[in-house]
Amino acid sequence: MFCTMFLELLLAVIAGAVLYYFIFRKNNEELPMGDGWWGPGQRRESEEDESIRPFKIETTDEELNDLFHRIDQTRYSEPLEGSRFNYGFNSTYLRKVVSYWRNGFNWRKQLDIINKYPHFKTKIEGIDVHFIHVKPTNLPAGRSAKPILMVHGWPGSFYEFYKIIPFLTDPRSHSLSDDQVFEVICPSIPGYGFSEPSHKQGCNSVAVARIFYKLMQRLGFHEFYTQGGDWGSLICTNLAQIAPSNVKGLHLNMVAVSGSNSRLPQLLSVLFGQRFPGLFGLQEEDVRRMFPFSSKVFYHLVKESGYMHLQATKPDTAGCGLNNCPVGLAAYILEKFSTWTDRDFRDYEDGGLERKFTLDDLLTNIMIYWLSGSIVSSMRFYKENMGKGLGAAKHETVLVKVPTGVASFPNELMHCPLYWAKQKYVNIISFNYMPRGGHFAAFEEPEILAKDIQQFVAKVSQK
Repeated sequence: MFCTMFLELLLAVIAGAVLYYFIFRKNNEELPMGDGWWGPGQRRESEEDESIRPFKIETTDEELNDLFHRIDQTRYSEPLEGSRFNYGFNSTYLRKVVSYWRNGFNWRKQLDIINKYPHFKTKIEGIDVHFIHVKPTNLPAGRSAKPILMVHGWPGSFYEFYKIIPFLTDPRSHSLSDDQVFEVICPSIPGYGFSEPSHKQGCNSVAVARIFYKLMQRLGFHEFYTQGGDWGSLICTNLAQIAPSNVKGLHLNMVAVSGSNSRLPQLLSVLFGQRFPGLFGLQEEDVRRMFPFSSKVFYHLVKESGYMHLQATKPDTAGCGLNNCPVGLAAYILEKFSTWTDRDFRDYEDGGLERKFTLDDLLTNIMIYWLSGSIVSSMRFYKENMGKGLGAAKHETVLVKVPTGVASFPNELMHCPLYWAKQKYVNIISFNYMPRGGHFAAFEEPEILAKDIQQFVAKVSQK
């Protein structure tokens, strides 16, 4: 018994020494800005049209009639008894969703909501980039708004931010402090929604970060904040790596740390963290979320990551059916809004979808994918970023030195404790455990996320 405890203690001390090396060693490598061309054919010799054009999302009757026709032709399969959402989207509940989509959902009304914010397009590196740009409505006298770039992920869209924008641009009217007022820019990732997809291979997160950097420069913002989860987290991280003097602060609601710098510290904390949490800088909440690791992290990721393998290997094959069947598209996407919001929702007949979202909001996101025909191009983003394997990209080894804030939501797909995050983000000035919420934080808990962004920016401003 004594020998076993001594051996564990010795291993923990060795682990601590190794961790010290990994945490405190310096990495001065920078991520180059680079350049690219993602339009069709060869890059033109003439200068690119840098004009910013107003844009309005519109839908024809023919498009809606085609959608309804396809919905009416749907074939359903019966679910297994008692399966709920453990086999995927339960088709009994899917019938209810589709019935509402076909007979109760008012897309014209939702279009008015979508178009209430100003939309624009501009050509960058050969492709049209769509974005919304929302300025504050009640800016206090003598104050200036802080520009913030907010980037969505998959299977979301710019619409994810519609509920958080009022808290950021007009906080006083929404019972928040107006010490920090923002000017919000939400672009669509190329190949998502109304941003043109790349016509060439290789348009990965670093390329998109550079495109969004050029967008902010074109809008006249030479210093700005960034915020993101999912792919938005990676894109904003890459932006901070290629333009650290321009990014005043980086706020994330999802942190995924991989690469050679972090593998050993993560492995050691997984092996010994439950028994020696203090040695690895783990808080009580970290232990609660992570252990036992096999059931709370590993098996959950196995259950939820099948889509990732498909999209990182053969996105065009997996996506061709979704691009032609609106009900299949809805089931594929909405399942993620169930189990990524709360893993326990798998045991609900309706996947718990309407406990956190409205069908109007969920179907609006589906309509953005359907009408823009962007499901295949959005899925390709996984292959561009993961086709060479996790941790293989150069940006994985480049430290992020800009002030960083992390909002850690309890139902995120994978919990990243502070000391893991510090392997990559070496200037974390705010790390907070959120009281509730999952993967789609801005969509699900906009007020909580807005407050965390506000306090983070206040800390950056005081430095």
